Amino acid sequence: MIKKFIILGPNKIEGEVKISGSKNSALPILYSCLLIKKEIIIKNIPNLKDINITLKLFKKIGIKIKREKNIIIINAKYININYFSSNLIKKIRASIWLLAPILIRCKKIKMNTPGGCKLGYRPIDLHIYVLKHLGVKIKYKNNIIKAKINKKLTSNVILFKKKSVGATITSILISIFIKKKIIIKNCSKEPEIIDTINFLNKCGAKIYGKGTNTITIYGVKKLSSCKYKILPDRIETGTYLVASAISRGKIICYNTNPNILKSILYKLKLSGAKIKIKNDFIKLDMKNKRCKSVNIITNPYPYFPTDMQPQFTLLNCISKGKSLIKENIFKKRFSHIKQLKKMGANIKHINNKIICYGVKKIFGKTIIAKDLRCAITLILAGCIAYGKTTIKYINHVYRGYENIIKKFKNLKIKIKKIN
Repeated sequence: MIKKFIILGPNKIEGEVKISGSKNSALPILYSCLLIKKEIIIKNIPNLKDINITLKLFKKIGIKIKREKNIIIINAKYININYFSSNLIKKIRASIWLLAPILIRCKKIKMNTPGGCKLGYRPIDLHIYVLKHLGVKIKYKNNIIKAKINKKLTSNVILFKKKSVGATITSILISIFIKKKIIIKNCSKEPEIIDTINFLNKCGAKIYGKGTNTITIYGVKKLSSCKYKILPDRIETGTYLVASAISRGKIICYNTNPNILKSILYKLKLSGAKIKIKNDFIKLDMKNKRCKSVNIITNPYPYFPTDMQPQFTLLNCISKGKSLIKENIFKKRFSHIKQLKKMGANIKHINNKIICYGVKKIFGKTIIAKDLRCAITLILAGCIAYGKTTIKYINHVYRGYENIIKKFKNLKIKIKKIN
């Protein structure tokens, strides 16, 4: 286990980086494979902790997995529901997506509630609402979920009171084989949901309305095998662009998709970055200038993503001027603030608001990573801080960033891991 990173700074982050496949696409697509009894080939799968936990979980229930670099061959012809690992389920939020495919395949399921980063209250009530609404018998008590299908599920309209990426995926997966049609209203529109729909449609599903507020699903009898390539990771792309911007450097991100990064690129341009884009790469150049601060409000896609809030908090900490950030998604996505303050940042945190007063320098300290996006933000802070930065409990970063040490070393960062 990697216990900590040590970074010597300050560094100017310059060079080229190849962006990995999207974790937030790979996970729902892998769980979607449980609906299919034939061999599926998925390309551009990142080598991440969350992916590895998912594959271990799949193997426990009898699913065959072959892996070669970033390609996974998965065969879910046989599923044994007697071997759910509560330990693995508790380690990953995405395990909630076991519910729909296992219910469809096996008619019943008993499992623990999922884990993941502690970002505030993250209920599973919307997942339960969807399943009950379509006719699933479900009980949820003492962190144990018991669900059963006693009769055929019924077609219906699913209306979400608030947008939820996770529950939108659950509603799609449970609806694939229901006769007639299912209409899902006020659903999430994230690119990763579109990617999952594209995969399922390639396998023979009939899902319409991707990228809109309303998805319509016409039931099919079965899904077929296919080969599919995962979308590039927009959050990883945004993170490396911010890294270069805060260090007054320049960077080219290859194997990315600028079309799904519009809100991030817009804020980076406001900060003073010069940006050029083509089909699959983004070039950022700060021209050796200090960033200007930018105001941020996080909201569901296509608005500014919560997963980039900590990184832009850091950007505002070292930028010219005063800025305001409003976090509207996660009530506890603020663990990075205390650590940045230790390094010399001038930040006020009031309820869901972060007020940053830009400073010219931050300084290396011993700091603690509490979750995935906090971890990557502290790494970026260490890159530009004066002196030595030691980041403890750094393992969180391996949940969302592939080959992190190699990629940062290629960008001329003085970084090493301590086991």
